[in-house]
Amino acid sequence: MNFSLTPQLEHFVREYAATGEYNNASEVVREALRLFKRTEEERHLKLKQLRQSINQGDDAIKRGEVTAISSIKELEDFFEKL
Repeated sequence: MNFSLTPQLEHFVREYAATGEYNNASEVVREALRLFKRTEEERHLKLKQLRQSINQGDDAIKRGEVTAISSIKELEDFFEKL
């Protein structure tokens, strides 16, 4: 597989590899991809959890389990009870 980096990214990879923390530029890129993969997995999990919470909220509304708040005072009182 071949890919191109911008000059700035290439410079960053080469500099990081030169620190000795990684043996070569390929290791730097592999680590970056592992981190990207983990970030994407976490993002997808958070999105799944958010969708579940929205569905639970929608279901609660359908069951009439709601609290109507029509003023700042009512909102403050609501949060104090939590």
